[in-house]
Amino acid sequence: MSKKRQSERGRSRGRDGARAPATTFGKFTGRVEGHPDGHGFLVPDGGEARVFLSAAEMRQVLHGDRALVRVTGVDQRERPAGEVLEVLERVNRRIVGRLHSERGVLFLVPEDRRIAQDILVPPADASGAKAGQVVTVELVVQPSKQSQPVGRVVEVLGNYADPGMEIEIALRKFDLPHEFSRRAEAQALALPDAVREEDAKGRRDLRALHFVTIDGETARDFDDAVCAQREGKGWRLWVAIADVSHYVRHGDALDHDARARGTSVYFPRRVLPMLPEKLSNGLCSLNPQVDRLAMVCEMALTPKGAVARYDFYPAVIRSHARLTYTEVWAQLSAGRAPAHLATLYELFKALHAARGLRGAIDFETVETRMEFDAHGKIRRIVAEPRNDAHRLIEECMLAANVCAGDFLAARGQPALYRVHEVPAEEKVRALREFLAELGQQLGGGDAPKPKDYAQLLERIKARPDFALLQTILLRSLKQAVYTPENVGHFGLAFDAYVHFTSPIRRYPDLLTHRGIKAALASRRYDGMDWDELGRHCSETERRADDASRDVESWLKCHYMQEHVGGAFEGAITGVTPFGLFVTLDNYFVDGLVHISELGRDYYEFDAARHMLLGSRTKKRYRLADRMKVKLVRVDLDSRKIDFVPA
Repeated sequence: MSKKRQSERGRSRGRDGARAPATTFGKFTGRVEGHPDGHGFLVPDGGEARVFLSAAEMRQVLHGDRALVRVTGVDQRERPAGEVLEVLERVNRRIVGRLHSERGVLFLVPEDRRIAQDILVPPADASGAKAGQVVTVELVVQPSKQSQPVGRVVEVLGNYADPGMEIEIALRKFDLPHEFSRRAEAQALALPDAVREEDAKGRRDLRALHFVTIDGETARDFDDAVCAQREGKGWRLWVAIADVSHYVRHGDALDHDARARGTSVYFPRRVLPMLPEKLSNGLCSLNPQVDRLAMVCEMALTPKGAVARYDFYPAVIRSHARLTYTEVWAQLSAGRAPAHLATLYELFKALHAARGLRGAIDFETVETRMEFDAHGKIRRIVAEPRNDAHRLIEECMLAANVCAGDFLAARGQPALYRVHEVPAEEKVRALREFLAELGQQLGGGDAPKPKDYAQLLERIKARPDFALLQTILLRSLKQAVYTPENVGHFGLAFDAYVHFTSPIRRYPDLLTHRGIKAALASRRYDGMDWDELGRHCSETERRADDASRDVESWLKCHYMQEHVGGAFEGAITGVTPFGLFVTLDNYFVDGLVHISELGRDYYEFDAARHMLLGSRTKKRYRLADRMKVKLVRVDLDSRKIDFVPA
């Protein structure tokens, strides 16, 4: 009855599931992960191998649901395969998508392609919405083996091409809290507009120090301000961070909303803040020429950039200027920076040198920025080069974060550490095999240190295939997460590391501030499930990243629609069994060259070498290789761009 979905042809970059050397038969509970092609997987709670669920089994569940599954055998790729015995929890209450009509039957195609089932909408429950419009439906009947899910329209968002629709969709698609509760709004409204005299009592008065903020041109919330002075042959550095914890207390309405959000979400042309604007852009933001409450990390640094001692305390400060990376670097590079910036720059050089001695890994990445016209359409996408002004602030923030981690760890204060675990053995093994073929070697034996990675990066910088090698090195590392168990930060080469410097936009930083204040008062900030908090904050961070990427992908697809038929040059940035992902020069947009477009040959996928190799022609396509392509198709619905070799 409903429209048949077009296959995504295995386009997802993620792998479908781990190959299991042996199948464990039995019953498992876990979370269901859907796939755009209609099948799915159960991710068991106990960490066992994922269980493949056929499209027929997925008829009764939706992506995100919790279920009890029995393993019945293996699929064609030797993965455990199973059947759904019971749906334990339904997590999808509302689903956003576009309405379609076929033979008089109205149904919603979800924007989240991991939900591969269409939602039937009875005419009486359409709320006046028309086919083609973007709506939110509330599920009134969950799916079963015998029937499709049924929903009623509860929100009409508008037409697909309306300005800003891509963000409205992302808010609902990723279940982002986007409206503050009435209690939180009321609490924010009741706060003063400025720092009062009684708020400054008991705090160190640092208003005479020459604090400045240095951020991007479009920044509106200023978490951090810095000030440095020469002290003998070394320096004294003050890093002042907005004292959000003074206004947002544990368990109050603002705290409840901030925890649910976990982080601010940054979209092109719009920010979804963690805190109401009165705090994020006003009372907590370290705006210039106004008094602000801050938590300060004061550090004494040696001539070699080592922290000799540090101190944490609440203070009242006044930022003397709101500076941007661009203007600061222009002054520094021209040798005409004022004394306070010149001192910061000298301090930065020492910190950066210490970073090298410590062996921290420093990847060279390219950030991009979208420029829009008056109608909200992308005019162009440009590279956003990093300069020493960016690095200056980064090193100051790293120093404060490390001090905060050390401070909490030394006192046994519960905290959420920012943890980056050592690379998995199998990843290191595959990396070594790849490097050996290129005559390169990663030091450190079976357990390489950050310094081994850093030294290899330095050795290969001048190679023409540096982009390839750096990408392979990066992909061998794990993802950083929040957890109460301190196992250090591998990439930064720190033993104890927390996030302290952005409490306006990150909930873990707010928790760090509360922990420091509790320790200063000889108390413990505890009584929470820190493991659950770590999982939640890690998940909200990933959710925010996914939502931002989704919006950017939609905008890029919309931008490239007018370039269909054009020829471009680019680099291969992804190699998969089903084709190549190519990122276009100057456009910073990527798309797929499907393996069927590579000519009359059988291409074998070599995962270890990140390569497709033609069996007959021996033609190879490898990560970071250059390629000329022609743009043949743009699909806004699935956020996909298709190329063919040019």
